[in-house]
Amino acid sequence: MRATAGPVRFWWSGVEGDTLVWRAVNACIQFLWMLDGAQLFTVEDLRSPDGALHPVQQAMVDLHGAQCGFCTPGFVMSMVAYCKTPGASMADEAINTALAGNLCRCTGYAPIVRAMKQALTIPGDALDTQTEAIKTRLKSLADGQTVEIAGPEGRVTLPASAEALAAAYQADPQATLVAGATDVGLWVTKGLRTLPHLISVGLVPDLHKIEQTPEGLEIGAAVTYTEAKEPIAALLPDAGEVIRRIGSTQVRNAGTVCGNIGNGSPIGDGPPLLIAAGAVLKLRCGEVHRSLPLEEYFLAYGKQDRQQGEFIESVVIQQPQPGTVFRAYKISKRFDQDISAVLGAFSLLFDDAGRIATARIAFGGMAATPKRAHATEAALQGQFWTEATVKAAQDAMKADFAPISDMRSSAWYRQTVAVNLLTRLFVETAPNHAGTETRLAGWKEPAHV
Repeated sequence: MRATAGPVRFWWSGVEGDTLVWRAVNACIQFLWMLDGAQLFTVEDLRSPDGALHPVQQAMVDLHGAQCGFCTPGFVMSMVAYCKTPGASMADEAINTALAGNLCRCTGYAPIVRAMKQALTIPGDALDTQTEAIKTRLKSLADGQTVEIAGPEGRVTLPASAEALAAAYQADPQATLVAGATDVGLWVTKGLRTLPHLISVGLVPDLHKIEQTPEGLEIGAAVTYTEAKEPIAALLPDAGEVIRRIGSTQVRNAGTVCGNIGNGSPIGDGPPLLIAAGAVLKLRCGEVHRSLPLEEYFLAYGKQDRQQGEFIESVVIQQPQPGTVFRAYKISKRFDQDISAVLGAFSLLFDDAGRIATARIAFGGMAATPKRAHATEAALQGQFWTEATVKAAQDAMKADFAPISDMRSSAWYRQTVAVNLLTRLFVETAPNHAGTETRLAGWKEPAHV
């Protein structure tokens, strides 16, 4: 895998019907055992049996999309995966999103984008002739059996059911749970850590479910950000836009919503969004199940409310009530593919009189854990949405957070940005919800993108 420049992995999933799904992922942080039940393609597999280049490769040649060649395999594989996406758009924004995660210092990207557009006009490729054979192979691998792999440095357990996962983790609660490995993979490749026992959640069918339940939208522990983006965006459009900015396409194709919660990072983008939305975790230890409001999961830096042998089964996002305004803002040095300095998420429920009936505000990057702004919420509760209300809430926020300075930003910057995000929220939403003290005549709420 280390010698593979930019693989696309293929896997069969019964819940997606009779359809093969292409996913571009980063080989450098994928464990080899994560390919169980999948088919791996690298750039060397694209050429036709007669030696003809794949349409994407030919387009890169025709339109001078490769110069030094160092980045070319990764671009090509991302382009192939995008071309295999049903309904792939020719829009520049969609293409740029698909190519994000690949870096070219030579071309300025324009020839690569043109090559992508040319490739999208060509129907089919030599890989299409293998479709039925691939389906047959992948179906034969889906035998529902738990797999154990042992080696000189440790072992891996690949449970095939939630019951097998619960039993394996109870038997060895010191094991490391792995979903997409976008974090754990770096522990090994960059941190050079040896992990004696890994337990995968990736082959448990129940953990891949996305379901609308009476409680809300339930997202299983193995659901990737790519899979969850549209269902979450349907509930919370701003959250969908933030998810688009989490990592790259390759990272979102592997990284999971619940994995981003489970690792307990204070700067993870998912938890503040979900806390503001009132999300609830479902946890399991053996045969014991419990539910926990997400904000109560984070106890301190590196410490979560999770018992030995207990794991996250899913997260449930409540349906916003009528009259709810939800906004989320990711602040980072680079717009795309960067760790947040601050992420603020705001959920305000207005009553019929225009007062704020309920406020839920959460931040990442402002404390040792993702955290609600309780003092700020209290300052907003029961108030009209006015400049005076915003000023009072901004003053209250000083009691909520004491951020630190680090390589991403200073404590002063974080505190200032967090306060200013309240102003931004007011400017974006005041025309529809301003109280009698301040009404911004002539304003229209802008489309939020």
